Amino acid sequence: MSARTAASWQTSLADLSLILFMIAAAAISRQQGHLRQEQMTQAPQRLPSPEAAPLAIYLAAPGGPPLSRWLAGQAADPRQHLTVTVPYGPAPGDLSSALLQAGHLADEAARAGYRARIVVEPGPPPARAVLAFDDVVARSLLAPRRRTAEGTSLR
Repeated sequence: MSARTAASWQTSLADLSLILFMIAAAAISRQQGHLRQEQMTQAPQRLPSPEAAPLAIYLAAPGGPPLSRWLAGQAADPRQHLTVTVPYGPAPGDLSSALLQAGHLADEAARAGYRARIVVEPGPPPARAVLAFDDVVARSLLAPRRRTAEGTSLR
């Protein structure tokens, strides 16, 4: 077998691999485009998604302000969600004290006019609160706006 014949079949194989890759990439891109379009036409979700774009983070550290005062200093937006995460350790009473702390933080949030989603999970302290838009709202806010001929913006 000559060197020229070997190079010929290798080039053909490389060309076919490249063509197969381009076809697969185009098909995946089209499929993801359809999925994105379906998501945009669906009704808004009633429950916020766990993935969110955080706006502000509060840490329940010693000497820090209470959660209600921190929330009072934040810009209010009805599309925002408050998630309070309280960690607990491996000791037998840690879970009970974490649940108690979560209840206190939820009460503080309620006094400030927020309904909090509470998460109690194993991990190191301190407790934290995250004020965020849910993922669907965050994507719509970050989406580029189109301008009409009159200068008004469209989504």
